Order: sequence, then C-alpha cells, then structure tokens
Amino acid sequence: MESPNSPDHVVELVPCIAPSSISSGVSDEITPLLTEPRPAPPPEQQQQQQQRPKINIFTLPYPRRRPRFSFDLHSLNLQEQMIKLPETEISLFTQFISWAWGGSRHSGLLCMAMSSSIYWSMGALSDIFSAQSIPLFETAFTRCTIILILSYLWLRRSGQSMWPTQARNLLVARALMGFTSLLGFIYCLLSLPLSQAIVLSFTTPIVASIFARFILHEKLKIAEIGGLASSFFGVLFIFQQVLTTQGGLAKAGERSSLYVTGSHHIYAILIGLFSLITGGISYCLIRAAAKATDQPVITVFSFGTLDTPAAAICTTTFQEFVLPSFYSFMLMVVLGALAFLAEVLLARALQLEKTSRVANVQYLEAALSQLWGIASLRMAPSFGRLVGCLLILISVCCTMLLGPEKEVE
Repeated sequence: MESPNSPDHVVELVPCIAPSSISSGVSDEITPLLTEPRPAPPPEQQQQQQQRPKINIFTLPYPRRRPRFSFDLHSLNLQEQMIKLPETEISLFTQFISWAWGGSRHSGLLCMAMSSSIYWSMGALSDIFSAQSIPLFETAFTRCTIILILSYLWLRRSGQSMWPTQARNLLVARALMGFTSLLGFIYCLLSLPLSQAIVLSFTTPIVASIFARFILHEKLKIAEIGGLASSFFGVLFIFQQVLTTQGGLAKAGERSSLYVTGSHHIYAILIGLFSLITGGISYCLIRAAAKATDQPVITVFSFGTLDTPAAAICTTTFQEFVLPSFYSFMLMVVLGALAFLAEVLLARALQLEKTSRVANVQYLEAALSQLWGIASLRMAPSFGRLVGCLLILISVCCTMLLGPEKEVE
C-alpha cells in the first residue's frame, strides 16, 4: 500500500491469503487464450490432474518439423557423399601409392611388382596399337630422351642435386654399365632368335643376386636361392618348346634381320652373356647409389644423361633413321613415359629391399606376358607355358609373403 504523506513511493507487498482463488482466476483468464472453455471435470479427475506436473509457457508443445528437416539433412548428406566420392577414390589411390613408396615393410617388393607390371603393359600396348617398324637404336634413343627429360623435371621440382658429390662415381659407373647392358641386349635381339634373347635377359636377376653377394655383401639365403631357381625354371618351361624345336627357332628368328649361325652365333651368345653380367652389376650400382643419395630418381637421371647422346650416335652410325608418323611418335612417347615410371620404381625397389628378393619379383613380367598372350588368343595354352607361369607366380607370392623382412644395417 502507498501512504499519501510519505515523500517517496513505497510499495508494500501483501501476501496472498487465498492462492487457490487467485490461481483459479488467472487460469480462467488465460484458458480462453489457449483452449476453448470446457466443463469442469469430476472430482476424481481433478485429483489426477493435480498430481500431474503443471505445464508452463516454456513447455508448450510447439509444432515440430523435425521429420521434414531430418529428411532434408539426409538428402544433403547423400549429395555430399556423392560429391566426395571421386575425392575418396583419389585419396585411396594416393594412399596406396604413398604406402607403396613410403618405405613400409612391403614397399620394396610392391615397387618391383609395379615396375614389372608396367614393363608388361608396355609390351601389351605395343601388341594392341601396332605402328610402323622403328629401328631399335632409334627406339632406345627416344626412350632415353624422355627418361632424361622427365627425371630432370622431377629433380628440378624436388630441389635435389643432379650429381651429388658423395655418389658421383657410382652414378657414372651405373650409367656406363647400364648402357653397355642395353647395347648388348639390342645386339642380341638383332642377332639371336627372340626366345634365346629373352631367356638371356631373364638370367640378369640371377647374375645381379650373385654380384650383390660380393659387391654389396648381401647374404643369399636358401629360400631366396630356391625362389630364383623356381622362377628361372618357370622361364625355361615357358620357352622350352621354342628352344628345343628347330621350327620354333626359325619362327622366332623371323624378326631378326641379322640372324647368324655357326661361330657368329656363339659370338652373339657371348655378347649376350657380357650384357647380362653388366646388367647385374648395374643393379648393384643402382642400389648402392640410391642408398647413398637417398633419391632413386638420380640413378635414372644419370642413365639418361649418358645414354641419350650414346644412343643418338648409335642411331646415326649403325642404322638408318626412320621418320615416324604422328601415331607412331605418340605411341613412342607413351612407352617412354611408362619406361621412366618402371625405371624409377625399379630403383626405389632396389633402394629398399635386398637385390635377390627384388630380382625374383622381376620374373612376374614373364608370367604376365604369357598369360596376356593366352588371354588375347595370340598364343596357344600349352602345358609348358601353364607350368612355367604357375612356378613363377608361386615363387613371387612366397617372396612377397615370406621375404620382406628388413636388413639390419
């Protein structure tokens, strides 16, 4: 109550004597705003309502649109998943590449398996997209040039030194041995039947494992020797019919324009043996240089630096230059880029893993080539081919599953 004589306004709070009556009055005023007036419920129902919790303005049941809103969110989530699906696939591919390259327990063997698969795909592309006949030295010059350009761009972008001082001698020796092996292999392709040249080339992994024992001081275990022997016997099974049949030799020699017999044939085989020896030493030098520089692409760049001008000299000296068509030139560029990837993966595999294990996985190329020939109906499935492929696949799988333990340095 406010007294009239007081100078200030004073408010006096008077306690409510009959709260039930006031609340009933207030409820009568608010009720028409919320609901229509209803008859008074019976006494029993009033008691039940008094026991229930009262509802105030903050607990009024507002209309909910949650189902519609959740459906919109669900549709938005689906759209985001559909948009991010290609990104997920790309990330999975990049994760696999980084895992295979990054030095994990299986990285070296996986890099060698990918390198062999790329070499096989190069042969498959050459069979599918047949182009005009290009001399071998000219083909080697084109591939060496592409390898040189791509390796230079790789090193330039990564900021690596082209010729590091701690491994300069190893890189020069690797380039010399690599080009000598390539030159001898080209001569074998021109002078020997194709089957004999291929068998000689697949002897290089065994020679590399033997030289790694003396140059790199790597120990050869019985399981590794057994794996190499099984893979090489698989190659012999694959080419058994061609090597033991005169008609097969003549058929294989149709692709050779300088096919020789007698003493010249023995001379060509000796050059092939020298080629595989230098190729085996080149593998050891690749491993040593890649571990010394911690960059496998440097070994590929050193190979391209020396071999590109040398292949150009051989092209102009020993064979006539053939101007390729645009289709043939593009095919040569694609094959050169694939050769660069295969060489980089090979160097990375030798950097991470023992030479004998990496060399055994290299035989995967022979098995894939034969299986591709059988699948494309270019070759008839024979017992020797199937047994040879089975031996190689079993040997490679055992090496991949049982062999990738790291060496203690």
